[in-house]
Amino acid sequence: MDVSYNQLEGQVRRSLSNCKMLEILLLGNNRFIDIFPSWLGKLQMLRALSLRSNSFHGAIGKPKSNLEFPKLQIIDVSHNKFTGKLPLKYFQIWNFMKVSNFDNLTYMNAFTWARTPDIRGILFLNYSMEMTNKGIKTVYEKIQDFLIVVDLSNNRFEGEISEGIGNLKGLHLLNLSNNILTGRIPSSLGNLSELESLDLSKNQLSGEIPQQLLQLTFLEFFNVSNNNLTGPIPQGQQFSTFENNSYLGNPRLCGSPLTKKCKISETPTQPPLISKQGEDSKFPSKSDWVVIMMGYGSGLIIGFIIGHDLTIRELDQFAKKFGRRRYE
Repeated sequence: MDVSYNQLEGQVRRSLSNCKMLEILLLGNNRFIDIFPSWLGKLQMLRALSLRSNSFHGAIGKPKSNLEFPKLQIIDVSHNKFTGKLPLKYFQIWNFMKVSNFDNLTYMNAFTWARTPDIRGILFLNYSMEMTNKGIKTVYEKIQDFLIVVDLSNNRFEGEISEGIGNLKGLHLLNLSNNILTGRIPSSLGNLSELESLDLSKNQLSGEIPQQLLQLTFLEFFNVSNNNLTGPIPQGQQFSTFENNSYLGNPRLCGSPLTKKCKISETPTQPPLISKQGEDSKFPSKSDWVVIMMGYGSGLIIGFIIGHDLTIRELDQFAKKFGRRRYE
């Protein structure tokens, strides 16, 4: 149901809760004055909810049960007057957003019956909606089946960003900009392996930018401008593509692409790599590497003694395995 860009006003009609099969509800750009319609959580099929650009107000609060919004994957409440803390309890129950690595590129769609002078029969329609993606208001003529979005920007949310948001591992777009958020950027955001756009600008965030964000290899848009951030900007990976605009308004940040250089004491350290190697892995362990490099590099007797437990057969298997991994 798309009734956006009208002049609807007042409160959202509770009769919508009777639309049990409703998947998409777009109420944006109207004149609604209401609190967050938490009763919509009873709609078990609801996948996308847009309340953007209205006068919704008050705290979003907590869900009444863990069964609310079971399939929600897109929520846009930007440009309203919401206050209070970020809805952590909702983050915890938005289970669909915790799933990642969908392979099939399909789109949200519906069948409808049409009867016109030229057409009579069933039409296949793609859903569309307007969202802010990578800092730009964008109309999606098609919505990917597994696009996962949280946009809480341009409200009056306050307090810290919980580490729990890092559990929404399927997120593609996260926009918390233009609020009154304080505290540090949670390092758990580095767990959002599918994230393409992260906007935390125009808040009151402090501390350093977590080095764990280097793990976001799909990140294309990053904006933390106009905060109180300090210390070195992460270097390498996707961060080598972000320009000055991503960091403006943080006079205590240093490092490329800014002209302000970091002091030696501020040099960033890489986050610990997360090993995906199981206990039964046959790939050489760290101690094997040390033994092999000592034997290979020096050729000294001590290297041979330390590495005596590596038989010719094991070295041969390792060489074959390493060679195969290297060129795969």
